[in-house]
Order: sequence, then C-alpha cells, then structure tokens
Amino acid sequence: MTSGVIETFDDQRGDGIFRSDAGEQMYFHCVCIADGSRSVPVGVRAQGRRSVGRLGRDELIDVRTSA
Repeated sequence: MTSGVIETFDDQRGDGIFRSDAGEQMYFHCVCIADGSRSVPVGVRAQGRRSVGRLGRDELIDVRTSA
C-alpha cells in the first residue's frame, strides 16, 4: 500500500491526483475509491495500491481515506 494525501479532486470529472509521502503523483478515478462513495475531500490522508492504468501510467486503485 502507498500512503499520502489527496492533492486534487474534480467532482464533475470524477478524478484526481494523489501525492505519495515519497512525493510521487498518481492519477486516480472515482471508481477506484474503495468505499464506493465516488468522491473524496482534497487534503485528506489516503492510501491505495499502485497499478498500471489504461495508458500505461501509474494509477492509484483501492483508494481508502483516513477521514
């Protein structure tokens, strides 16, 4: 699991950017939020698993917030 903070989230698009504690940025989509809520607040601590997305870039899946 990778820990960090939700840096951005766009409710209209349903996606955002996660910044890990190591400083890496990863895209995530609302369908990857583990509790099924489809939205997360910006600035909250979160963790998830790194995966390769459709475009071959790192993405965060199984996103779980600490709030």
